Amino acid sequence: MKVDPSIETPLFVQIAESIEDDVFTGVYGEGDRVPSTNEVAALFGINPHTVLKGMNLLVAEGIIHKRRGMGMYVSDGALSAIRAKRQAAFAERYVDALVAEARKLGMTKKQVLALVEKGLGHE
Repeated sequence: MKVDPSIETPLFVQIAESIEDDVFTGVYGEGDRVPSTNEVAALFGINPHTVLKGMNLLVAEGIIHKRRGMGMYVSDGALSAIRAKRQAAFAERYVDALVAEARKLGMTKKQVLALVEKGLGHE
């Protein structure tokens, strides 16, 4: 888990993104307990309410859930939900931008696909 107070992204968003990334990379599997609000707050020396706000983002997305009196756990289906979210963000950030720029340049679909294949190492 990582948090950098020197960047513009709010700490609670960084907490959410960090936990999400840990789930995505397998640090926490579905059904695993994630560190408590107080554990994360102590680790980074930040307010527990800030951590809770970040965790609540993940709860709202169905990535983690609270078990009363036991803590926060990774939800079933969290990995596929994260993958779908990231694929959508990838398409929005990169693919849509690529297509828009290709249109401005007057490139054909064939030319764009050839560039993508080249980038992937295909001939």
